[in-house]
Amino acid sequence: MPEIRIALAGVGNCTSSLIQGIYYYKNVKKSDNFVPGLMHPVIGGYGVSDIRPVVAFDIDIRKVGKDLSEAIWAGSNCTVKFCDVPQIGAKVQMGPVKDGAPDFLRKYVKTSNVQPVEDVAKVLKEEKVDVLINNLPTGSSEAAWFYAEKAIEAGCGFVNGIPELIVNNEDFARRAQEAGSSLVGDDYKSQLGGTIQHRALINLFLQRGIKIVKSSQLNYGGNTDFWNLIHRGEAKHKSKLRGIESVMPYEAEFSVNVSHLSLLNDTKVCRIEMWGENFGGTPIKLETKLEVIDSPNSAGVMVDAIRCCKLAKDRKIGGVLTSVCAYLMKSAPRQFPDEEARRMLDEFIEGKRER
Repeated sequence: MPEIRIALAGVGNCTSSLIQGIYYYKNVKKSDNFVPGLMHPVIGGYGVSDIRPVVAFDIDIRKVGKDLSEAIWAGSNCTVKFCDVPQIGAKVQMGPVKDGAPDFLRKYVKTSNVQPVEDVAKVLKEEKVDVLINNLPTGSSEAAWFYAEKAIEAGCGFVNGIPELIVNNEDFARRAQEAGSSLVGDDYKSQLGGTIQHRALINLFLQRGIKIVKSSQLNYGGNTDFWNLIHRGEAKHKSKLRGIESVMPYEAEFSVNVSHLSLLNDTKVCRIEMWGENFGGTPIKLETKLEVIDSPNSAGVMVDAIRCCKLAKDRKIGGVLTSVCAYLMKSAPRQFPDEEARRMLDEFIEGKRER
C-alpha cells in the first residue's frame, strides 16, 4: 500500500503519542483481526505504520527547527514514552502564532522569534500531504481556522481534534467538498474516555427503565491541555455536553467541569455521577471513576481518522465524512447512537457507504 503523508499543526502530547504509535505498531500484520489498543488494525488496506509524518508546525522555540522525533519530547510535553522513535526527517516549522499562545500559557509555551512560514499551503503541496491534523490547544480559534483553510487550499484532508466548530460549518464543508478535501471533526472522543463512557451509562439507564434526573462529569489532569482548559475551556465544555445530551430523549440537568492538578502530568481522571428514579419512584445513584493516560487515548482515535481521510481521498470523496465523525468525534455535525455510528463507520470502510 502507498503511505499516508501527514502534516501536524501542534507538536504537543497528542502528537507525541501519535508518532510513537506509528512505530509501536510497525510489526502488526495486516491479517490480524484484533490488536490491543486499536479499534481497526487495518482500514482500507492501511495499517497504522503506513502513516508517515512529513512536516509539522509549532511556535515553541524548543521545538521549531528540530526533527519531529526530537520535538515530541521537548518543551512541556509530559506524556509517557512507550516507544522509541528514530529520526524521521520531518522538520518542525514555525507556524503563525495568532491566538495559540495567550498570556496564561506562557509558563508552558516559549514562543520562538523565528519568522513564520510564508505559505503553509505551498509547503503542504510540496510535501504531497494527504491529511493535515489540527492538534492545537483548545481555544485557538484563529490558528485552527488558518490551518483548516490551508488544508482546503492545498487539497488535502483535514482532521480537527479540538472543539472549534470547523467541520460543523456548512460553508466550509461545502468548499471542502468542492476542493476534494475530506473532513473529520470536531473534537476527538477519547478511545475510552468520559464522553463515550457517559453515553454508554445513559444508554444503560434508558434500557433498564431508569429515569435520569441529573448527572455530572468532572475531569482533571496535569498536562498543558488541562491548564489551558481552566482558562478557556468553554468550547470544550459545550462539546462534551453536546456529545452527552445528543443521546438523551428528554431533558435532564447535566454538569461538566475540568480542573488542573499538575502532579498528575498526562494522567486524566474522570468521575461521573448519575442520579435516577427507579421502580416506585425510589432513588438510585451511580458513580464511576476512569483513570487513563490522556494523550494515547486520543491517538487511538487519530489513527482511524487519518486512515479514513486517506481512504476518502483514494475514492475521490470530499467534504464531511459523516460516519467517521459520528463515531470518532464529540461534536460531529450529525449525531447517532454509538452502536449505529460504529456500524456506519464499518460500512464506510467496506465501501458500502459513500461517507
